[in-house]
Amino acid sequence: MLKQPQYDIDNNTITTNTIGLMKMLGCGKVTAVKIGTDAEAKVQVGKRVLWNLPKIQKYIDVISL
Repeated sequence: MLKQPQYDIDNNTITTNTIGLMKMLGCGKVTAVKIGTDAEAKVQVGKRVLWNLPKIQKYIDVISL
């Protein structure tokens, strides 16, 4: 299996993979995927899964106290 390139997340990043989402949220895989799914931010291209970061940011802003 080929190693996927790793990219830094900055303010202009639109999507990220699950590992990047985990780093951004500071949580494990199960929680990151649950937050992404609840935010309806999953983008699937073939077998690859990406997460729409603006949708996740908006969702987190809504559920924050």
